[in-house]
Amino acid sequence: MLRLPPFRFLAPATLADALKWKGDSGPAGMYVAGGTDLYPNMKRRQQVPATVISLAAIPELRRLTPTTLGAGVTLSTLAASLPAPLSAVATAAGSVSTPLLRNMGTLGGNLCLDTRCNYYDQSYEWRKAIHFCMKKDGDICWVAPSSPRCWAVSSSDVAPVMVAIGAEVRLVGPKGERVVPAARFYHNDGINYLTKQPDEILAEVRVPEAGEWDAVYHKLRRRGSFDFPVLGVAAWVRWNGKAVADARVVLGGVASHPQEVAEAGAALVGSALEDEAVAKAADAAFRPAKPMDNTDFDLSWRKQMTRVYVKRALEELRSRHR
Repeated sequence: MLRLPPFRFLAPATLADALKWKGDSGPAGMYVAGGTDLYPNMKRRQQVPATVISLAAIPELRRLTPTTLGAGVTLSTLAASLPAPLSAVATAAGSVSTPLLRNMGTLGGNLCLDTRCNYYDQSYEWRKAIHFCMKKDGDICWVAPSSPRCWAVSSSDVAPVMVAIGAEVRLVGPKGERVVPAARFYHNDGINYLTKQPDEILAEVRVPEAGEWDAVYHKLRRRGSFDFPVLGVAAWVRWNGKAVADARVVLGGVASHPQEVAEAGAALVGSALEDEAVAKAADAAFRPAKPMDNTDFDLSWRKQMTRVYVKRALEELRSRHR
């Protein structure tokens, strides 16, 4: 049985206290929300904070309005409560893991989800037997041994949707607040995958107001529940009558960040999502998708599924606009 290491647990009631206690704890302190990602990582000794600062008791982080989603809102609440314009966010939140973990897991936790890899998400003893990897305790990426960087994959379900719809995140830190577009919240780096500083708190997500836009999310995984995505496709369109005025296609599970494929979105502009335009967008998304041997399924099949799932997502958007 994997057990948690010893640590000190703090439960502030305000953001100010959380920031102060994190400052007092220094690099040995970490924030936790629902704990569905951090605590398993601690059991595997991937992260070993001496102090864990819970954000669960801070009311400000649980606010929910049509345009503001608190980072502490649970995934179950998002899945059940969001109105139609944010149905893609609800779908993504509802596809995470199991009902039990969705009741604990939060929006902020899923957006900050640690990158994953078959060589990293193992017990300490397993990783020690292969001399670890560069993401933790080692100096080599076992997915691509000659690579100077880590290729662990972004496996958040909600992140691709937030990038696609053009959401923004509000970060609160000891030096004040800043608002960052969701697309700039991530680095394409398996280790340094967030632009958020360790002492900053993701407080809320600001989403666009309802308008002439729609978005969908489709997820590929081995089982119909529980599993992380090996491919996530978030598609967003803004309509001008029956024609697409703007579009975005964002892939999850194929890189260390949610990967927007600008060529796929551009292929849809001016169309009514006819079969030809959808096929061009699916082909454009297929080309840069480069899944690696660090999750599940055969590599070539996973790449082929990029085309299939982008096509499905766009066809759903077309059917909903008729």
